[in-house]
Amino acid sequence: MFLSRLPFYRLFFAAGIVFMSLFVSAAQGQNRQENTPRSAKESARPRARDIGIRPGILPTGPLNAITDVEGVLVGQFTLWVGDSVRTGVTTVLPHGGNLYQDKVPAGFFQGNGFGKFAGSTQILELGEIETPIVLTNTLSVPQGMEGVITWTLAQPGNENVRSVNAIVGETNDGFLNDIRGRHVKAEHVVMAIENAKPGPVEEGSVGAGTGTVSFGWKGGIGTSSRKLPTSLGGFTVGALVQTNYGGILQIEGVPIGEEMQQYYLKNEMDKGDADGSVIVVLATDAPLSDRNLERLASRAMLAIGKSGSPATNGSGDYAIAFSTALGVRRNNANKDAIGISNNEVSPLFEAAVEATEEAIYNALLRATSVKGHRGTIEAISIEDLVGIMRKYGRDVNFVR
Repeated sequence: MFLSRLPFYRLFFAAGIVFMSLFVSAAQGQNRQENTPRSAKESARPRARDIGIRPGILPTGPLNAITDVEGVLVGQFTLWVGDSVRTGVTTVLPHGGNLYQDKVPAGFFQGNGFGKFAGSTQILELGEIETPIVLTNTLSVPQGMEGVITWTLAQPGNENVRSVNAIVGETNDGFLNDIRGRHVKAEHVVMAIENAKPGPVEEGSVGAGTGTVSFGWKGGIGTSSRKLPTSLGGFTVGALVQTNYGGILQIEGVPIGEEMQQYYLKNEMDKGDADGSVIVVLATDAPLSDRNLERLASRAMLAIGKSGSPATNGSGDYAIAFSTALGVRRNNANKDAIGISNNEVSPLFEAAVEATEEAIYNALLRATSVKGHRGTIEAISIEDLVGIMRKYGRDVNFVR
């Protein structure tokens, strides 16, 4: 008590506190990366379309991303600390307003259910979503929910809200990431939500895809879109995926995994190497009912199968779809909105399959090699992939 009253000691103590604060902040700045700028090596890795891989027949939107659906925002937070933390958060917002007060219709589909998807039962029951969609790692779902709830309760107009259906999906990044450390915090989730923006979406080893693995190579975040012709409504469908699953990789029917000698059951023993999860988020501006959005979400599973997944026992394969159309919003202005008819949805189903398939390829191609908690996962070789595609008569090319 006596020393604390002396000006010298008080000044010394205060200086020490300031020094330590600066030291900790600097250390965190070196380890934590938010919206990490890509290196020259990362920038050199192409998207699927850059090398001539163009699944399907429909054209893409201008960005070939989920953000081609007007109003959709994507935010990411990448957590890269020391030698063992390789994880993060990816968020998708249907619009930039108050989602709780201006809900959007949604559908949810479970392929194989070995996973955790918080908020799914209320989507199935009510056919709507009221929060951002958050993707992260398996053991960080509680922190994802906490972040979503914190953000939602803080929105102006939500002062009397007593229940929030936080929507959080996950995949297990426990090979590259110290997943038991549960390094994702609620504040990281809030930061990813608040960083959400329109425009180009960063892909590959970023956000919730930082520590993921696909078909034995580095997986990650991928996105794509498709636009219907005016005669079919001119609607856009966008897909964003978090890929962390396996099987026997195929790209446009070409057996890439077999040719590269890296595939499920290669040695006729099930070692769980195809287990994992994949989350698909679909957005559209088509005015769909929640029932038809559930049907739309189910079509994402066709794309996952086309990529070579058998949906093994340990795989958590989920898709969520929502509509941004003002006419089907769940608010006081729309009482009986039902959306377009069943007879009009088939082209949208095609768009969903094509966009999801290309998003999966983009996640794989854009991902970079990552050294982490238990070893290194290499990115797929673009040169080898191009050579195999050419071998099977595909017109692809990549010049570094």
